[in-house]
Amino acid sequence: MRVLDTAALLHWPVDQLADGVCAFSQQAELERVSPQRSLLIESLDTIQWRDVPPGWLEGGREAAAASGDLPRLSDVDLDVLSLALALDATLVTDDYRLQNVMQSMNLNTQSVGTAGAKKVWRWELRCTGCRATTPVPANVDRSKKGTVAECDICGSPMNIKRAR
Repeated sequence: MRVLDTAALLHWPVDQLADGVCAFSQQAELERVSPQRSLLIESLDTIQWRDVPPGWLEGGREAAAASGDLPRLSDVDLDVLSLALALDATLVTDDYRLQNVMQSMNLNTQSVGTAGAKKVWRWELRCTGCRATTPVPANVDRSKKGTVAECDICGSPMNIKRAR
């Protein structure tokens, strides 16, 4: 079984998408990125579209927090990750953060059009003021850029950095 990230839906030939599992939240993302491809994918009856139950989503959040990747994952990323974890399926994605979470748990990934992640990285929060570091908590703010927390010691912004 394979869970397909939006990159696979966008770039793979339709015959390779057969029997793939996708989150319903990917439909809006696909429509936004490529309306034409979205229409084509909608016409297929070989993809299994799934809702992500709250318990599965919590498992995905915990796994992403454990690797430190949570702050930089979107809601759709979390849905796809949660499906792959709950279904014990290979995750097909070019997203290095998603690959990092899966590989940190010794689970299978497959790339769509890249070489894929070569090794697992660990992430931490690092203060821009006092340079204090902490593990990435599960309740951290999520955003693609910028700070995600404030330092408990000095109050300065904390950024996601690769753990040394």
